[in-house]
Amino acid sequence: MNDVSRANFGLVIAFVIPGFIALWGLGNYEPALGDWLGSASVKSTSVGGFLYVMLAAIAAGLTISTFRWLTIDRLHHMTGVRPPVSDFSRLGERVEAFQVLLDGHYRFYQFYSNGLTALVFTYLSWRMTHAVTRTGDLWLDAGCLAVAIVFFLGSRDTLKKYYQRVEGLLNSGPSGRYGQDDN
Repeated sequence: MNDVSRANFGLVIAFVIPGFIALWGLGNYEPALGDWLGSASVKSTSVGGFLYVMLAAIAAGLTISTFRWLTIDRLHHMTGVRPPVSDFSRLGERVEAFQVLLDGHYRFYQFYSNGLTALVFTYLSWRMTHAVTRTGDLWLDAGCLAVAIVFFLGSRDTLKKYYQRVEGLLNSGPSGRYGQDDN
């Protein structure tokens, strides 16, 4: 059961939460969607309604992840975060260690970068449908910018650590220690 919970947590933070943020942004263009998402706070939700929201959030999260791949991944790579040159033939007995790296670094990278992508989408959709009418909107603008910066920096740090540790794991000798010879 522990493994199932760990796997579910990684998928929730990588795709469902950013997908829900994107759905919230789509609610600016389709009021029925905003009402549909907001109804859970007003009345109890059916199992079918919950599953429908989850499927929509997963689909939106996967779509957001594709836009992340097109933009943020490339930006990180162009600005010095290099993917590892790894020997995946060494993965065999190190699959569990590799899974730990996925769960401990890459899923968080996906959350920060997918969250950034979803935040930018939601912010722009909100900004395009609402005129600046009060000073409070400027605080919202500043808050979104601050969260975007934190997400960007977090994504860069976790991706860099993931790449470094994967390279160390897959390019090391039999002991799994980076830099050791196979002999």
